[in-house]
Amino acid sequence: MSSRILAAVAWPYANGPRHIGHVSGFGVPSDVFSRYQRMAGNDVLMVSGTDEHGTAIQVQAEKEGLTPRQTADKYHQVIAEDLQALGCSYDLYTRTTTLNHRAVVQELFRTLHDNGYVVAQVQQGAISPSTGRTLPDRYIEGTCPHCGYDGARGDQCDNCGRQLDPIDLINPHSRINGEVPEFIETEHFFLDLPALAGALGEWLATRTDWRPNVMKFSLNLLKELRPRAITRDLDWGVPIPLEGWEDAAMKRIYVWFDAVIGYLSAAVEWARRSGDPDAWKLWWQAADARSYYFMGKDNITFHSVIWPAILLGANGQGDKGGRGSAYSPLNLPTEVVSSEYLTMSGSKLASSRGHVIYVRDFLAEFGPDALRYFIAVAGPENQDTDFTWEEFVRRNNFELANEWGNLVNRSISMAHKNVGAIPVAGELTEADQALLEASKAAFEVVGDLWGRCKFKQATTEAMRVVSLANKYISDQEPWKLKDDPARRDTVLHVALQVVSDANTLLTPLLPHAAQKVFEALGGQGVWAAQPELKTVSQEGGPDYPVLTGDYASQQAVWASRPIVPGTPLAKPTPLFTKLDETLAQAGPSWAPIG
Repeated sequence: MSSRILAAVAWPYANGPRHIGHVSGFGVPSDVFSRYQRMAGNDVLMVSGTDEHGTAIQVQAEKEGLTPRQTADKYHQVIAEDLQALGCSYDLYTRTTTLNHRAVVQELFRTLHDNGYVVAQVQQGAISPSTGRTLPDRYIEGTCPHCGYDGARGDQCDNCGRQLDPIDLINPHSRINGEVPEFIETEHFFLDLPALAGALGEWLATRTDWRPNVMKFSLNLLKELRPRAITRDLDWGVPIPLEGWEDAAMKRIYVWFDAVIGYLSAAVEWARRSGDPDAWKLWWQAADARSYYFMGKDNITFHSVIWPAILLGANGQGDKGGRGSAYSPLNLPTEVVSSEYLTMSGSKLASSRGHVIYVRDFLAEFGPDALRYFIAVAGPENQDTDFTWEEFVRRNNFELANEWGNLVNRSISMAHKNVGAIPVAGELTEADQALLEASKAAFEVVGDLWGRCKFKQATTEAMRVVSLANKYISDQEPWKLKDDPARRDTVLHVALQVVSDANTLLTPLLPHAAQKVFEALGGQGVWAAQPELKTVSQEGGPDYPVLTGDYASQQAVWASRPIVPGTPLAKPTPLFTKLDETLAQAGPSWAPIG
């Protein structure tokens, strides 16, 4: 029986192109998971989009001499193209500047306000002395008053996990230009998190299988919840949908509040575009639907505490009760799948700090699957991981090229040369049967690991089958069996069957290579579907590009498929390119070492 799976993917911010650290947290893990779930027969809805509001967009716009809208348009296109090239199989990748998103955000805001979970308060707001503009919390840094960490941000401390306000910081300064912010009294709306803490705690107590780092972080946050501002003195963002506030020139809903609601708004938009406006309910309201949220660890707060608090309040489930929104009842997250940081030479990959390898540059030179493989097998799944060109070259050359690529090439080459097609298997030996049984048994093991977001272990187990197959060929030496063609053909048949199995095991991770292997084995049509970038329209607003795709028609399924003897085989081309060893020491010209 199939399940409905919502893959809710963190929204990349539209103030520049994304780097490999970003996609190691949200892009690759979510796509591997979603591709596996589709292959396993589940109904997947994978949604996200570009996060396009807030001060940081305005800052970038000024740097480039553009309007905020032009900036959002520019980088939405860039990011969508990069995610398409990476093979991220979104059902809908949209943006937060759509009229649909605005309507959904405003509905949840009104409901929370009516239920008493959004309240007006006066606070000390951080203002840039040079521009007079509100500084975003995340663009203010200083020393944490609790643990003394020197790189705490104005919304939280990544070191101790405590929620902060900019005025809490010791020696605060702007990350934009280094200036010391001014603090002025300003009235804003706050999400009353303490009124939702009880319901949050009860719900978190049911999340027994989360990653330990996520659970620990979330429980620590729960201890010190306080009201959090959800509006700012801005002119770029979703208008406040309350009488007397809608037309305020410099008051908008803050970006962090509107972005998380994008998971729901994207599902609503997808449903409308699918031709069934109510289809989103199957993933958001059905009791048996499951939802998985993918992000880097700096976004745990928003997904494990704040977004569930919004959902609880919009359902009328906090201390103050209340009515449900137009979208209620809404399901809370099944699991928050957070990755740690991918670093480069010990520094967090971040364009703002000058340590960056852009996705576009990486894909142009090395292709998508090499990056996807590295992130899965050597990425920051459970701990911060340092990216090095030496490790990337080693993984690519010795695992992808020498192990997997070589297995595919020599198996198909020998069958092509000796038979011209997939050979017929004769009587099987114990060695033949042992390999075939190990290959089939891997489906349950690897599938379970993909499904539980254990990406390193899943990759290792899939590659273990590859290693067994390579050893089998070396032991059986089919090139020495010219005088025993029946045995030679049996060995080659067994090898090709395991190549087919291993290809299926690796399809969620290496979809581009998987399509090539499928075709090299004589397959026709689409094995692993890829996302499409297309322009869509909206009533009352401008057209815009989205990522979507037809994944239901792909042939990839999570099972061992018997290969068909007699299927013609052509001489294969190399699956992966071995990289020059000098790359390990010097890096590429666009990201040199040193």
